[in-house]
Amino acid sequence: MNKIIDGKYYAQELNTSLKNSIEQLNKKRRPKLVIIQIGNNFASNKYIKNKLKACENVGIIGELKKYSEDIKQSELVKQIEILNSDLTIDGIIVQLPLPSHINEKEITDIVSPSKDADGFSPITLGNVMLNKSNIYPATPFGIVKLLDWKKINLIGENVVIIGRSNIVGKPLANMLINRSATVTICNTKTKNLKDICKKADILISAAGSPNLVTKDFVNNNMTVIDVGANFKDGKYCGDVKFEEVLKIVKYITPVPGGVGPMTIACLLENTFNLYKQKEN
Repeated sequence: MNKIIDGKYYAQELNTSLKNSIEQLNKKRRPKLVIIQIGNNFASNKYIKNKLKACENVGIIGELKKYSEDIKQSELVKQIEILNSDLTIDGIIVQLPLPSHINEKEITDIVSPSKDADGFSPITLGNVMLNKSNIYPATPFGIVKLLDWKKINLIGENVVIIGRSNIVGKPLANMLINRSATVTICNTKTKNLKDICKKADILISAAGSPNLVTKDFVNNNMTVIDVGANFKDGKYCGDVKFEEVLKIVKYITPVPGGVGPMTIACLLENTFNLYKQKEN
């Protein structure tokens, strides 16, 4: 049995399906996604390149709006408000991280819910909690799709999430609760973290802590989803010590090639869903 959940493969399936849907629009305008970048962060440049390439591959118009590192918060707010009012734009995302002088929450909150391709706005998150949304934060959306793709049961299962962020841990917990899972949210300061994790049916680590999850955290019936996107010793790695955990668990996502491609695929799906809401 292949234990490795290939997010890259499934993301390609989703992208092919989305491309077919966009091609069926015929002569209608194509969906458009705008990415806002502040400064010239090396990792952000890589992520943005991947997103723009993915847009091109499925037929979404992808556009980068790049602003200087020292842009004032008030000016950035004005620029986002202009994009909010542009009827040709269906989705807007703000590439994180932002410079320290910019209030991240205020900037992500000002993106119109009708263009919230990342799924970060308070209205989107509230609807996710109430199970009344068809737009979801892209990374949790991708995780749930991966679990469904592998036909991993959620009903009644014990799910442990390491990480309590507003963009992964908290919305993911709500999405899984809405699917009748029993969810425990932990963080790196949680007491007896290893013991809590070891009892899980599904362990999802979104702590941003390289090699946090070792063989002592897992059991042989467990599915492990690694959301970590870390750089350690010049290498890109997740939160999980992959090779040693792989030997024990039932299923595991790799880094890279697991959750990352699914996040981009779901970002594109959100953009198309926002487009359809507007056109309909």
